[in-house]
Amino acid sequence: MTSPWTAEALRAHDARDPLAAFRDRFVLPEGIVHLAGHSLGALPKATPEAVARLVEREWGRDLIRSWNRHGWRDLPARVAAVIARIVGAEPHEIAVADSTSVNLFKLLAAALDLRPDRPVLLSERANVPTDLYVAQGLVELSRGEVELRLLEEDEPLAEKLDERVACLFVSHVDDRTGRLHDLRALAAQAHEVGALLLVDLAHSAGVLPVDLRAARVDLAVGSGHGYLCGGPGAPSFLFVAERHLEAIRTPVAGRMGHADPFAFESGHGPAPGIGRFLVGTPSILALEALRVGAELVAEADPNAMRAKAVALSEAFLALVEERLTGFGLELVSPRDPEARGAHLAFHHPEARPLMQAFVERGVIGDVRHPNLLRFGFAPLYLRFVDVLDAVERMEAVLRAGAHRDRRHVAPPEVI
Repeated sequence: MTSPWTAEALRAHDARDPLAAFRDRFVLPEGIVHLAGHSLGALPKATPEAVARLVEREWGRDLIRSWNRHGWRDLPARVAAVIARIVGAEPHEIAVADSTSVNLFKLLAAALDLRPDRPVLLSERANVPTDLYVAQGLVELSRGEVELRLLEEDEPLAEKLDERVACLFVSHVDDRTGRLHDLRALAAQAHEVGALLLVDLAHSAGVLPVDLRAARVDLAVGSGHGYLCGGPGAPSFLFVAERHLEAIRTPVAGRMGHADPFAFESGHGPAPGIGRFLVGTPSILALEALRVGAELVAEADPNAMRAKAVALSEAFLALVEERLTGFGLELVSPRDPEARGAHLAFHHPEARPLMQAFVERGVIGDVRHPNLLRFGFAPLYLRFVDVLDAVERMEAVLRAGAHRDRRHVAPPEVI
């Protein structure tokens, strides 16, 4: 049987791709297939000029006057308004600041404060470890007053979701396998017992249709460095549903979260609404880069992005199974594309040296300890022909056994 994913068929997909024009708006190094957009999005072509303009004309020329003259003071809110369009929120429900972990700490602590008679945080053992670290830190700080419960794989949520749970927190898309949660269903189950739902959008914002308000999500965090293309170390964002804004409090009270950040009063009076979740002076350079990336992503139809990401991943999976059978790659992501996000994960006993060899051949994915290969399909700049190119290069590595070269077996500095 002839494969439907021939070079000719893939070129035809590219020819009718409604998102094709976006590719020309990114810097894409020659000879590289970037399949790690979930970890670090490609550089928008407009970013260097925008950041240079801010550095040279604003910081360089107008110095501190730029806070007012060039709207630095309002930049977090302007970026928040763009991200709100991407995740199905209102601008006053989004704050942009800090890292995902710091924002998660703020929101988990705030959730416990909103449910003071409930001492339990509930998550999945398979949740991204960095999110669990934050919860474990809260548990330690509470000196036993807070409990972290973890669901085992395939354990029914009802087994551990009860009236003692303050907050259920999960990743919308599983960091390792790409498994996709139904946010509406989770919110309904949490709300049925009076708990809050907090969602990590790191692997869904900017690549999947997300509608936090329609799903009745209470709280959320998300990163700016992946599909939002904000650059390495880009600021994170957090979401608080409007219904909680009046009552919610943050455990980190900072200058920018004050009702009057420039009053320098000895006592802290929190800003109204979402503004209280800001803390220190915002990183203006990083925010400008994130603004460019987020505005670019916000132009695209999220349903078209979802459809293309599914088609790209289906083509990649079919080609892997057609050409790489017998080389030890085992799919661990859900086979049903509607049950996963925009990345695929494969188990391989030599995952780390194998990925190093792929990267050397120009196929950039990443590894999750100890033995998972991850490949992401960012629809704004990946072409269908790139998928075939990637698999052909991977096949060459495996057939030659290039990953067993000593330089790949040694621990890498970075993957």
